[in-house]
Amino acid sequence: MDRIHDFVSHAAARKPDGLGVISQDDSQTTWKDLQAASEDARNRLQEIGVKSGDRVVLCFENSIEVLAFMLGTSQLGAASVVVNARLTGPELERIVAHSDPSAIMFSIGSSPAASDHAKAHGALNVSGAFGEVALCPRENSQPEPDFEDVAVLLYTSGTTGHPKAAMLTHDNLINAAKASADVRGMQEGDVTYLALPLSHIFGLVTILAICFAQGTARLETRFDVKRLYAALQDDVTLLPAVPQMHAHLFHYARANDMPRYSRGLLRYVSSGGAPLDPAWKREAETFYGLPLQNGYGLTECAAGVCATRNDLGDPDISVGRAMLGSELSLDMTAVGAHPEEGIGEILIGGPQVMKGYFRDAVQTADVLTSEGWFRSGDLGRFDEEGRLHIAGRTKELIIRSGFNVYPVEVEAILTEHPDVIVAGVVGRKMEGNEEVLAFVKTAPESGLTEAVLKDFVHGQLAPYKRPERIIVAHDLPAAPTGKILKAKLIETFAAELDRS
Repeated sequence: MDRIHDFVSHAAARKPDGLGVISQDDSQTTWKDLQAASEDARNRLQEIGVKSGDRVVLCFENSIEVLAFMLGTSQLGAASVVVNARLTGPELERIVAHSDPSAIMFSIGSSPAASDHAKAHGALNVSGAFGEVALCPRENSQPEPDFEDVAVLLYTSGTTGHPKAAMLTHDNLINAAKASADVRGMQEGDVTYLALPLSHIFGLVTILAICFAQGTARLETRFDVKRLYAALQDDVTLLPAVPQMHAHLFHYARANDMPRYSRGLLRYVSSGGAPLDPAWKREAETFYGLPLQNGYGLTECAAGVCATRNDLGDPDISVGRAMLGSELSLDMTAVGAHPEEGIGEILIGGPQVMKGYFRDAVQTADVLTSEGWFRSGDLGRFDEEGRLHIAGRTKELIIRSGFNVYPVEVEAILTEHPDVIVAGVVGRKMEGNEEVLAFVKTAPESGLTEAVLKDFVHGQLAPYKRPERIIVAHDLPAAPTGKILKAKLIETFAAELDRS
């Protein structure tokens, strides 16, 4: 298999009537149907002038339509620019301007947000085997040299005003899909619950792994905790999710006096996309009756870098060892490194490392070494068994009174409290120093206060690690995956922070 669309064409040839996708409306799509939809999408794109080496922006929420157009784009030798429809108009415009596509597809049949963007762009509605979408051809798109091997452009900072798109090749994504299927033990007959956005690398590689293994995706347009609980009682065998999804499930079950999982079909549960703390792990294993596996990955490395393969009850909260084909190393000279504690910047090598950033040689040179290693910007250490532990980000490191404070450590203590769902810790510059600020999300019925939490962490954290302020809220700014947007915390809660 040389191209990502080969996964589906192979599945359609081998088991045409096999169930590939169950959509949120419970409609079912076979591999034969998905292949036909992708060929129809290819033809529609070809009709409006898309050719090899072009870019096609896919503005969507999870749906069959986006899968069909991603595969159809691949068949033409063009690259998909995957964009979450819930971005604002200006955010989408920055990505369109930077990626310079020859066409934009909007998944209007499954996403009101995409429909709004389509109207703003004057896109025309079309329908076919792929469902209903809106297409907007664009003139004067400039071809990119040496681009035929690129399958997907995935933006890692498109909301900052300085778009940065990782060029992920077919080889990157095929290797990532195989590694993901391998670590999860995916096989025919597996049903994977997939609410992770396909516009995020975690969700994108998961759907490709399902296609590779010829399993079935229960594809959710948006995460809904009620639907997750119901799906677990039905047919789900694999559950990859971010920690926040697990946390919402546990709170939902408790609030509604529902029993823990006992259906017996589920055989693999994992967490990724955000740090995992010990409290979540213990609660998850009690709820599922299965080991909760952890992992670590980045957009620029096509998601999977390493993962655990632990037994039930293992207290390990590392992110495990390198996955199929990946290599790991630590740079002890990087900013935030602490050689005495074995902490350095994580460097990643292997077939999943991106080609570079699209039309940005400067940022590419900043993160890719001459030997092809990717500088992650994450700090980590290896334990005596060779498992990787994440200490934080080089840019998120807080230096308070000359001491290094790693936010992930403070967050882990805060989420030990039973009323805390998630926590985010950041630093704020002050005269001659930096202060530690914490933000926690609680259930609406919780009466948790800042004073109670400060007492809770007092005996568990050294004085320089204790938060100066702890903001308690019922919601925090978050990405579609549920991952906290730390860059927006101080701005969002500026008024509360200013109150003494």
